[in-house]
Amino acid sequence: MRSRRQFLALSAVLATKAAAAPQDAPGEWRNKQSGMSYRKLGRTGFMISEVVMGGNLISPTNYDHVLMALDHGLNYLDTAPAYGRTASEKGYGQVIKARKRDSFFLNTKISLWDINRNSLYQDIFKSLPESEQNKLKAKATEEMERRRALDPDYICHYFAGQRRELEEAALANVMEKQYGRQIDRNKNYRQLILDSLDASLQRLGTDHVDLMMCPHGACTGYELLNYPEIFDAFEALKKAGKVRHLGVSAHNDPGGILDAATRTGKYSAAMVAYNIVNHGYVDASLKRAHDAGLGIIAMKVARPVYSGRGDGAADPPARVNKIRDAIPGPLKVPQKAYVWALRSQHLSAVISEMGNAQITRENLPLAAPKG
Repeated sequence: MRSRRQFLALSAVLATKAAAAPQDAPGEWRNKQSGMSYRKLGRTGFMISEVVMGGNLISPTNYDHVLMALDHGLNYLDTAPAYGRTASEKGYGQVIKARKRDSFFLNTKISLWDINRNSLYQDIFKSLPESEQNKLKAKATEEMERRRALDPDYICHYFAGQRRELEEAALANVMEKQYGRQIDRNKNYRQLILDSLDASLQRLGTDHVDLMMCPHGACTGYELLNYPEIFDAFEALKKAGKVRHLGVSAHNDPGGILDAATRTGKYSAAMVAYNIVNHGYVDASLKRAHDAGLGIIAMKVARPVYSGRGDGAADPPARVNKIRDAIPGPLKVPQKAYVWALRSQHLSAVISEMGNAQITRENLPLAAPKG
């Protein structure tokens, strides 16, 4: 139980959040409870809890805290085949057995799409003369520098291998025009999505997801703008009743991803890295995307300001001080990071990797109504 002092301190901090949706706002409501704040996920119309459940640590033996979160008004679950090597989807399958499917929103991702694309171009790249390789790498580097994608406060280094993913994606982009014809686009870009989603539905034990994210881990806007096979596959799945809306997720160049997703007119939602460290690179794109009807969930909100970011480094004092100055009071640093993000009226929610009951109890109250 919280003391009265703790309760008042939390209430004061929550009062700084942007306005949530009124209880009678139009939209698709699920699991609505008085102790939870909800916001509209863009043109999907989904009214989602301000804090949503990350799925990276969910498994068939670790899901009881998800049920607890649902009991308290959380209504959006995120997963992907890559999480736990399919263990996350199987864990959510247990949740679906225990709760009515229409009591929450569910998304999964096409984890192999970007990995497969980059791998195919890496194979071609390795077969080329060194002189050609150097030219291609120079063009890819030039594009990354133009986007400022490698700036330390933009890339943020959330996990080992993040920079490599970005470099491989940029290289694949510059190789596309000259070498793209060597790749079977239907097999590797369209059919892969259809097969992946069907396998996910089987593991989840349901006949549909509310949102499918593809690419999972887009690194550049190019990936959203030059692969109509993504949209063809989505339309086929939507027609079959297996998917309702299309989304994208991205750690790298989130501003560029939001601009590209908006430009396509095909995406309904995006989950992108957004936090007190990188926001200066993203804010303008975030507003444009929101104003165009894109629903946006912020991820990696706390990762830059606390240990466990993925690189083994200690908490960076300058970044920690930045979030402490922005959000005074007794909350833990990660919680302060989430509240800071929820001050933005352009976000629908923040996603928290609540891997156990303790973290769920700490982070879910951040989505409580103001006042």
